[in-house]
Amino acid sequence: MKNAQRGFTLIERMIAVAIIGIVAPLCAGNVNAQSLGEEQNCLALSIYWEARGEIRRGMIAVGWTVLNRTRSEHFPSKLCDVVHQGGEQGPCQFSWWCDGKSDRPRDRDSWAAALLLSARLLVDPPPDPTGGALFYHSTYIPLPWRRKRIRTAQIGGHVFYR
Repeated sequence: MKNAQRGFTLIERMIAVAIIGIVAPLCAGNVNAQSLGEEQNCLALSIYWEARGEIRRGMIAVGWTVLNRTRSEHFPSKLCDVVHQGGEQGPCQFSWWCDGKSDRPRDRDSWAAALLLSARLLVDPPPDPTGGALFYHSTYIPLPWRRKRIRTAQIGGHVFYR
């Protein structure tokens, strides 16, 4: 799916580079630019691998779920720690991280979209469409948890829960 179909213009993609390169270090307060770059990369990889086939709102929802976890006492407070929780050998929180395959993005347009959205979520986030979700799964997978969770939204091909 091309970025134009997701609602991304060429100008938006160009702005994503400027946001992280110029604006984000200024907005980060006491977080240094290198740390912010690492956090953006972890968030972008999660958006890419978990939602690259989704519409823009679906990609934002997956990103928000990762952000919501950093705000929860039940998960690490840093984005990369949330993404890498459980280690590369599993069990892990995000299957793309511990599946034993390369984590290098292959689809250039989807990677550009993930970078754009991760920059936006870190600097000037849109409203959370998930209602504070901490978990999600694809709609084609039956409820994977034993413990009951509160369903907060269904966006694109994902169902979100608290």
